[in-house]
Amino acid sequence: MRYMLDTNICVHLMKAHPPEVLARLLQLDHGDAVMSIITYAELRVGLEGLGATRAQNERALHLLTRDILVLPFDEAAAERYGIQRAAVRDRRRDALDRLIAAHAASLGLTLITNNEADFRDYPGLKVENWVQ
Repeated sequence: MRYMLDTNICVHLMKAHPPEVLARLLQLDHGDAVMSIITYAELRVGLEGLGATRAQNERALHLLTRDILVLPFDEAAAERYGIQRAAVRDRRRDALDRLIAAHAASLGLTLITNNEADFRDYPGLKVENWVQ
C-alpha cells in the first residue's frame, strides 16, 4: 500500500474522468491504492440521492471496490485523529475529511485528492494531486 484515495478521486475513477486519474492508477501495482471506509461511506451517501443514474453509479462503485481495497478505521487511525484534531483547530474543516486524513497518516500513506487545501496543515500527512 502506498496511496489512499480521497472521495473526490474515487468519484473521478467511477466517472472515468478526467482520464489522468485512471491513467495514474493503472501505473500502480495492484494493492498500492486503497480507500478508507470513511470514503466508502461518503460514496454510499452520494448514491442515495441519485435517480435514473443510480444503478449505473452503483455498478461503478462495485467495480471500483473490486479493485480498490476498502480499509477499516482502526485504533491507530483514531489515535492519529486525536493528534490532528488537536493540532488543527479550524472548525470549518469537514469532519469526514479529518477522519480520512487521520486514516491515511496512521498508515503512512499518501492521500490522493484534488482538494489539497482541505488537507493542509495536518501533521504527518502527505498529499498528492493526480488531477493536475
